[in-house]
This record gives sequence, structure tokens and C-alpha cells, in this order.
Amino acid sequence: MSLWAGLSRGHEAGVGARPALTYHARMSTPTHPEQHTHTHAHTHTHGHDHDHDHDHSHLGEMDVRVRALQTLLVQKGYIDPAALDRIIELYEKEVGPHNGARVVARAWDEPAYREWLLTDATAAIADMGYSGRQGEHMVVVPNTPDEHNLVVCTLCSCYPWPVLGLPPVWYKSAPYRSKAVIDPRGVLADFGVTLPASQHIRVWDSTAEVRYLVLPERPAGTEGWSREQLAELVTRDSMIGTGLALTPRQSADASRAAATAPAQTATPVRPAGGAA
Repeated sequence: MSLWAGLSRGHEAGVGARPALTYHARMSTPTHPEQHTHTHAHTHTHGHDHDHDHDHSHLGEMDVRVRALQTLLVQKGYIDPAALDRIIELYEKEVGPHNGARVVARAWDEPAYREWLLTDATAAIADMGYSGRQGEHMVVVPNTPDEHNLVVCTLCSCYPWPVLGLPPVWYKSAPYRSKAVIDPRGVLADFGVTLPASQHIRVWDSTAEVRYLVLPERPAGTEGWSREQLAELVTRDSMIGTGLALTPRQSADASRAAATAPAQTATPVRPAGGAA
């Protein structure tokens, strides 16, 4: 397990609009230069149990390679496009961030479960029916007023599929993987998140052996809420650490936007929150 600590200057915590991802291009200088320590407490090996590409810098090239390989395999009859569509549908609709949101909501609502989750995350998550490939060894790290956690896989794209589904494109990009280590506070700023200068940032490096999930802080003003209501405040980014849980007002605004969207556009807008 490896971690980096960033102790730079910052601003008051807040959530902004999602960036027009700068991680699709190579990053050069940090947006928030800072001094930080960098330690490796584990070694990365090529024993990962999934496919990855260590050398890509531009996602376009990777996409082209994947599409070419898929076309070739389909033409030769080695894979069934319908089966691939079913796998993708499974991870987009049945396995995804909504699972992690339910785990977080239960931890917010049930102190005993929270303690179990922080002590033995794999078992606590499995208790809710979420387990399997890429989630065999889970560790949950809690955000506090003094410390904010950020997850990255510096080697490739290790990610907890059972609770978060498939990793977003930017998570797999080389610029994100490098900048998260060099300038974690700058990464948060890229996602519209600023933290108090006093709040320490810890970066956790996922591996083939361990997958990390961030337990975001429970928003104020949610006392007495049901777990279903709480889960709507939990976004995918808040469980990676590139975002914060929604406030009740932000959730209400997102719900109103989703309710009015069909009347304004033919493309429905999915509500932010647990399924974000």
C-alpha cells in the first residue's frame, strides 16, 4: 500500500462543475505547485489480473486499438457482440456507483456498520451482496475535516468494479495517474473542488491486490434521512475522492434539472447522486 501526502495552500471546500477533462491531453506544470512527500510501501508487479496499457498517453490511440482488436475478433468468430453488449450493460446498469452509494449511505446511518466497513471492508461490502472480480480485497478510507482521500492507480487502472462499476475514461488516463501524485490539490481544482489549507490530502495507489473506496463525509442537514435519501447524495467522484458528496440543496437542484430536462431536450438527463 502506498500513499502520498500533499500539504499545499487551498481555499474553502466547495463543489463546482465537472471540468472539460484536461486529462485527455498531456499535463505539464502543476496547477497548484506544492511540496509533498512520496513514499512507496509496496511494489507494483505485472501480476495484475486484468488487461492494461502502460505506455499510452493519448486515449484516442488506445480506443483505436481496442476497436480494431474487437472488429478482428468478431470477424473471426471468437467473440459475440451481443455477449459484449450484455457485459457492458451489466456494469453500467446493475453493477455501478449506485452499489457504492448504498454502502456509503449505510455507513452514514449505522455506526456499527461504519466501524465494520473500516475494519474489514471486503466482508462488510459483501454483506450487502457486492463482491466478485476486482473487489476481492477492499479497503475503505474515510474523509474527515482534517484529511481528504484521493484514489488513483499509477500503474494502470485498478478499480473496485463491484461498487463503482467500470472506471471512467479520465481515471485510466496517464495525465490523471501522474498528476494525482505530483499535484493532488491541483487535480481536485480541475474537478471544481477546493479544500481548506489545513485539510491534509492523502493519495492511495490501488493495485492488483488492493482496491480503495473513499467514504465521503456526510453532508450537514441530513439528520433523520433514510438510506435511500442519503444514497442520492453519493456520487461516483466522491467515492474516488475527486468530488464531495452532494449537499441537500445540490441534490434537489439536480433532481429538478432532471425532471425538467425531457421537456427541453430529447436526451434525458440522469439525476446526480448515487447513480452519477
